[in-house]
Amino acid sequence: MSQPEVTIYTKFGCGFCARAKRLLDSKDVQYTEHDITFGGEKRDEMLSRAPAARTVPQIFIGDMHVGGSDDLAALESQGKLDEMLTA
Repeated sequence: MSQPEVTIYTKFGCGFCARAKRLLDSKDVQYTEHDITFGGEKRDEMLSRAPAARTVPQIFIGDMHVGGSDDLAALESQGKLDEMLTA
């Protein structure tokens, strides 16, 4: 099975972004990171995928919006993250 595409939208100097990336890195998850520090089309893309999102990171596994760093950590602690990464 292949891993679904994982996308994370971040900003420079964001501690929560670093925490989320550390968790993904610890699981050897390949992900695409989009730095939206200065806005631009990737910020607009993030908002089109998650219209209520106003903070970073915003994490997507496939087409599913996971949410932020705390949401990702909660999935891990509930044992659900590995399932999502192999779906």
